[in-house]
Amino acid sequence: MTPRRTYPTDLSDARWALIEPVMSAWRAERAQAGLGLSGPAHDLREIVNAIFYVNRTGIAWEYLPHDFPPYKTVYDYYAKWEKDGTTQAIHDLLRGKAREQAGRAAEPTAAIIDAQAVKASSNVAEASQGYDAGKRTKGRKRHIAVDTLGLLLALVITAASVQDTNGGKDVVTELAARHPAVTAGWVDGGYKKGFLEHAAATGITFEVVQKQEGQKGFAVLPRRWVVERTFGWLVLHRRLVRDYETLPERSETMIYWALIDNMSRRLTGETTQTWRDTPAKPDTPSPV
Repeated sequence: MTPRRTYPTDLSDARWALIEPVMSAWRAERAQAGLGLSGPAHDLREIVNAIFYVNRTGIAWEYLPHDFPPYKTVYDYYAKWEKDGTTQAIHDLLRGKAREQAGRAAEPTAAIIDAQAVKASSNVAEASQGYDAGKRTKGRKRHIAVDTLGLLLALVITAASVQDTNGGKDVVTELAARHPAVTAGWVDGGYKKGFLEHAAATGITFEVVQKQEGQKGFAVLPRRWVVERTFGWLVLHRRLVRDYETLPERSETMIYWALIDNMSRRLTGETTQTWRDTPAKPDTPSPV
């Protein structure tokens, strides 16, 4: 890795060790296929660091600091890893490890589903947006299924105008295909009969967790709070406070990188670090 001043978003050695095998296998497969015969021009760890920097800070790709690889190169890797499933493979690998670290089986048997409407930026096509009257938000909606730890199992991006029931059907279809062991789950009162029937047809029984009588504003509800925390994890990454991605699939990938960041820190017991110069010793004069 090129020596440079570190950023708080950079991978530690321990975090890089979690995903390095996937990256090395990816590069070896490309070399075997005759791609990149002149040798790798960029350190894959630095490419990942650059993606984390964009994801966490919320900057546009072209504003990536110059001590990273060129932003067009970083984005090219980002798009390639999305298309060939590398990003998904890293995410799923870490999710399995995080579940096992928590004393769970690698594959879940229960899920919680919910949706989050977010405003979209001006570069998102009108055809890809919609208006959520309930949340008074114009943009896109993230429909997610998580396990009981809050780890992502399935994800669908739609216009914000898509009802939770309809978007939930698509999430359940993806959930059942990816995680056939899931047989039970929880949703809020926004998911209607059509969703419950569709879920039952896939072999998953969902319980509707209703708000408490007389409840006003937010309250922690059994099982339901887990998915709300996941949404909280996402918006800690400024790139996800709004939907800045032109293509819905790029939005999905940005969410996966945010959770790769989250899970890699969880697995290594790290938090976001603040960079500081090494303080001078008391008997050492500070440099002028």
